[in-house]
Formats: sequence, C-alpha cells, structure tokens
Amino acid sequence: MRVNFTGADRIAIAVNGQVPAPTLYWNEGDTVTIRVTNRLSAVSSIHWHGILLPADMDGVPGLSFAGIQPGQTFTYRFEVKQSGTYWYHSHSGLQEQLGLYGPIVVLPKAGEWVEAERDYVVMLSDWTDEKPERVLANLKKMSDFFNNKQPTFGEFIRDVRSMGFAAAVDKRKMWNQMRMMPTDFSDVTASRNISGALRYLINGSTAEMNWTGLFRVGERVRLRFINGAATTIFDVRIPGLKMIVVSADGQEVEPVTVDEFRISVAETYDVIVEPRDDMAYTIFAQSIGRSGFVRATLAPRPGMQAPVPEMDEAQWLSMTDMMGAMAMSGMHGSGAAGGHAMGGHAQMPAAGAPAAGHPPKVTHARTEYGPGVDMHVDMPRTNLDDPGVNLRDNGRRVLTYADLRTIGGPVDPREPSREIELHLTGNMERFMWSFDGQKFSESLPIRFRFGERLRIVLVNDTMMNHPIHLHGMWSELESPDGKFQVRKHTINVQPAQRITYRVTADAPGHWAYHCHLLYHMEAGMFREVVVS
Repeated sequence: MRVNFTGADRIAIAVNGQVPAPTLYWNEGDTVTIRVTNRLSAVSSIHWHGILLPADMDGVPGLSFAGIQPGQTFTYRFEVKQSGTYWYHSHSGLQEQLGLYGPIVVLPKAGEWVEAERDYVVMLSDWTDEKPERVLANLKKMSDFFNNKQPTFGEFIRDVRSMGFAAAVDKRKMWNQMRMMPTDFSDVTASRNISGALRYLINGSTAEMNWTGLFRVGERVRLRFINGAATTIFDVRIPGLKMIVVSADGQEVEPVTVDEFRISVAETYDVIVEPRDDMAYTIFAQSIGRSGFVRATLAPRPGMQAPVPEMDEAQWLSMTDMMGAMAMSGMHGSGAAGGHAMGGHAQMPAAGAPAAGHPPKVTHARTEYGPGVDMHVDMPRTNLDDPGVNLRDNGRRVLTYADLRTIGGPVDPREPSREIELHLTGNMERFMWSFDGQKFSESLPIRFRFGERLRIVLVNDTMMNHPIHLHGMWSELESPDGKFQVRKHTINVQPAQRITYRVTADAPGHWAYHCHLLYHMEAGMFREVVVS
C-alpha cells in the first residue's frame, strides 16, 4: 500500500488496507480464528506478541511453522487465556519495519478492574523511507551511521569550564580508547539529514498529522500504550496530567502515579488519566536518544491543540552504564574494557540474588572472547529503580521496574530448581549482536524441561538497552533480593545490568527468544528455546 509519512511516497505492508494493522478486539476465554492470506511476493507471518498459545500458532517461520507462502492462507486458531493490551507483528525478515504490526485488546471476562469512560490505543512506531535491508547494511558498514548526537567542541568547552582542561581531555581519551560512542542510545535515529532516518508515529500519524482522542471534562481515560517500533525506545509524558499506571504487558499492576515512563520496544502499559479542565493536552513521546519525537492530542473538541514541549537534552552515557556496580560503588578496575575470567558462568546463590552488600561478580563464557564482543562487565548492577540514561534527575516522577507489582503474585509459587545465565553481548563498532558471544547461526538451542520452574539470569555486557522477549511463557521479574516483582512478556535490560526472572516451562515446543530491537535480532541476538 502507498503511504507518505515524510513528503515522499513509499510502499508499506498493510493489513486489510491499514498501517498500522487493524486493532483486534478479543474476549478472554473465547477461541479465536484468524485467517491470514499472504498477498505479498515473499513468505510472511504474524506473531501474536505476549499471547499464550500452542507453539504451532506462534507464527515464527523456521521454528513453529513454515511461514505463509505467497498466495497461501494460513488459519490461526487458539483459545484466549488472558486479558489486557498486546500486539501482533510479522516475524519474517524485516517486514515489521515496513508496517506489519497492529494492536490487540483482550477484554476481561469480569470487566476491567479499573473502569474508564474512554478507552484509546496509543501505538508508537517508527518508519523509514529507506529499505530496511539498506538500513541494516549501513549499520554494518558504520554502526554510528545514524548517530546525530556525536560529541561536539561546544560540549568540550563546557566540560573544561566545569571540570577543568585535564579532566575534560581524560574523559574523551577514555571513550576514544574504548572505541565506543558515549551517545550511542539507538541504532537508527530521526536525524533528518541522513538517508533512512526515522519518522515517529502514533497510531500511524506523524506529529504534524496530530492524532487526537476526545474526552469530556472529568472523565477517566484509559490509554493503552504499545511500543510497536522496530528499533526506538520512547519516553512518554502528558504535560499537565498525572498518569496512573494500571497494567504492564497486559497484566494488572498495583496503581502507581507518574509523570513519565520509558516504554521499550514491544512493551505495553495501560495508564489512566483524568483531564479536569476544558483544554487540550499533548501526548509527547521523545526517543531515548532525543533525536526526535512524535505527539498526539487529548482534547474536548476536534481541532484543539496544546503546546508541544521542547525535547530534553541528551546526556552522555555514565560510568554506571559502562561499569555497573563497580562504578556505583566507586570501585575501579577493568569492568568496561574487558573482564579477564574464563570458563563457564558463575553460579549465584539459590535465591538468585547476590550476597547482601556485595555486587554480583560474574565470569564470562569462552565464546565471549572473540571479534564479536568488545566489552565485558565483571560486576553488573542489579538495581531496578534506575529510570535510565536521559531520564535521571530530570525533576519528574519517572516510572521504574521497581515501582511495578503484578496483582495476584506469581503464576507458580515454586522456587526455581535450575538456573540459566546468558550474557547480552555485542561489538558496537562492527554491529554484531549475540547471546554469550554467539550469534543465532552459531548457537545450539536452550533446553527447558517440561513443567520445571527455572530462573533466567541476564547480564548486559553492552552499553545499550536490550528488550528481551521470551515467546510462549511469562517472564516473572525478580527484585534484587530475589522476590517476585512483576510479570511481563518483554523485559528491558539496561546497560551493565544483571536481572533475573522466573519461568515455568509449561508450553511444549520450539520457541523464539530474542532482543526485540529488530536490527539486533536480525544481526544475531536470537536463540531457540526447546521445551520438552
């Protein structure tokens, strides 16, 4: 289908003539049947993100089915065992970047536990006029191809004034020695002077198109935020309105009131707002790297607009983002440039938490030492109360994972009987991404025993955020001391961070497990999980 988001006509992949694809409304407990006819010239697929279903309905070509051939109709049929806000998208090549994504709203049997008079989907996404294959090729040639926040001479002068000439020079020397960019927040940005730069969308509308949701003064409005972007993490706020977060990844959480939240790729959050004045409000979503934004409007009448805030200034990645607990505790060592331990991964205490008062020490698998890995974090941080780079100390109340508590507790009360540790690895300069230094084509499947309760430990050895998605099963995030925190389908792992979550292997079959940044997944940060 022909679209125009930038002033130039391009071809997008549409579903029933729509980009994004139509919102699917299901009822909890129903059996749904979806017949998908592929009218493209290439094999395609649809994955129902966050929906628990049989493996052969999951929609991942090469793992759970063969894909939908051109001209073929594939029938998905499964029982809907949950409620909440989810989404669907292609799992074939880079089709998701071309527009093949849409929202899912599953209405609960007993009705919404927090009622609202208005209910809107707010789907965030990103678009490029360039062919996604060309975008990936450019990243492989030059990983900072799209980085429009390179360190400037003006910043150097400001550092000289604040910290002195020698310290300012040392700061830049350190980054140069590591061959890393202190502003490498996103693979692809909205820098307008670069071919292939992104435009950000809300419900398929640019900031200029200004999607608008109407309300009556005093009504409660539920906004179902979905990050359906291929590669962009967004920071969202509505100036003048507090947001009450009531659901995360489709699961009800104890309400928490915030001014702003970060939504990583593939996550969903439901928030309640209560506009009490006869005026318009701006829904403002800026990219994590502050290269661009998209806005929409809540208003009592069509055509109304509110002021659009200026984007925040981007900061440099900190020592915490580079060295984890070593930097937080004021310790010094080799954590950023490379660890020295060899051999298998360290086994943590049974509770999955580091000993009290001691940051976790890790060792790195032999496969992590090679051209595909340019960084090791030897003492990662475990805190969940960090809003992340470019949100710290901004004067607003920002949501963190430490704020989230799933109502009802874990799905399975058992303690894990086994632990699997994986490191998120990469070479940013070469744009190589992997688990444990092995890209998907080099790896063996991860095996879960059917029915077991296990703990997944993820250590981020890179300076980028990675939203990690396990298909087919819930990921139940633990607090730093090993207690149940929040149930999610996608967990964002911050730079130099170690997180743990529990999984019940109750879904037999072959499942995908990957970073949801599309270009990271395509470059190798993907594993197969076999439950048998």
